[in-house]
Amino acid sequence: MPQTLLGRAAHQPPPSLTLLDEIALPLSRVHEICGRARRTLALVIAARAGAPVFWIAPAWTATQLNPDGMLSFLQPQDVTFLSPRRSEDILWCTEEILRSGAVPVVVAELPEPPGLTPVRRLHLAAEAGTGEGHCRPIGLLLTPGTGGAPGIETRWQIDPDHTPGRTCWQLSRTRARMAPPKRWQLRDEGGDLRLGPP
Repeated sequence: MPQTLLGRAAHQPPPSLTLLDEIALPLSRVHEICGRARRTLALVIAARAGAPVFWIAPAWTATQLNPDGMLSFLQPQDVTFLSPRRSEDILWCTEEILRSGAVPVVVAELPEPPGLTPVRRLHLAAEAGTGEGHCRPIGLLLTPGTGGAPGIETRWQIDPDHTPGRTCWQLSRTRARMAPPKRWQLRDEGGDLRLGPP
């Protein structure tokens, strides 16, 4: 019987890392996080995915993650830090780690959004890592400002929205292949993160 392009089978969404109720990140793909609290969201995602984690940041950056600040998300000993001396080596390291499939999350702090070709290479590396390694890795590209990397699976912007006695952030999904843009308030309620209307 000839196969048709349109079948009756229901569409199955790709395997995803579900972060909170409405937030899921497809595995074996690369995602972009921008905004002033981008490191916080990356830590939340890394904690949900599980250890170990590779965190790549340029050697020349003035800001480094504080291990004491990481404790509410994950143990510092579960994170391997890499500090390339050249900006092109950040993407090379990210690609090689994704291709290995050795860790569930690779975080890359970038000085600017990468171009389309490097992003495509990272997607291919994550897909290859799914077959070669023991997990379905995801790459998190942390970019300054409002981001703008072409070809990424999803783009998230997160900024602090704290008030006295309340820890919260404004979280926006500004781009996704399979979901519309949306905004939430992400609240820390005694160590539990909750989503609410913005």
